[in-house]
Amino acid sequence: MIKLVAISGSLRQSSANTTLLRAAIALAPAEVEISLYQEVGNLPQFNPDIEHAPPPIVEALRTLLKDCDGVVIACPEYAHGVPGAFKNALDWVVGSTDLAGKPVALINASGRAVHGQAALAEIIMTMGWIIVDAASPTIPVAGMKYDVATIIGNPALAGPLRLALNALVQAGKQAD
Repeated sequence: MIKLVAISGSLRQSSANTTLLRAAIALAPAEVEISLYQEVGNLPQFNPDIEHAPPPIVEALRTLLKDCDGVVIACPEYAHGVPGAFKNALDWVVGSTDLAGKPVALINASGRAVHGQAALAEIIMTMGWIIVDAASPTIPVAGMKYDVATIIGNPALAGPLRLALNALVQAGKQAD
């Protein structure tokens, strides 16, 4: 079984990014298990003074990421950058050497979010994670108010999402 972790950079209840990740979960091949991490907004502010003895919620995130075969991220762009809460989550795991070489899919829900996507890619590369280009499509659903059923029922949306998952799974197998 291939284990992936999906993380949305959005805290919005009706987030297009989270909806894309839920669609990815629905479209995952039988041998792939995707866990949706939903605690980004509950993480405490990063504090380097406690980085080596973090709160349990941070330790749980680190363990979840260490134990997975790959990460799927869908993150909005705020003011040409990465949302603060999501950057905070990344700050809590940036120092973990257990995550170096982890394959990552960066799924972009908006064709206009090029600055945020570039900023996120820079952060991910700095962390030593490996961005899988073939697993990082733009699937323009932002602002469309699509639900999971609409996305998985539309070949123009579901097709690239399936291809992204397959590419991430292949990268994860090659990293082993």
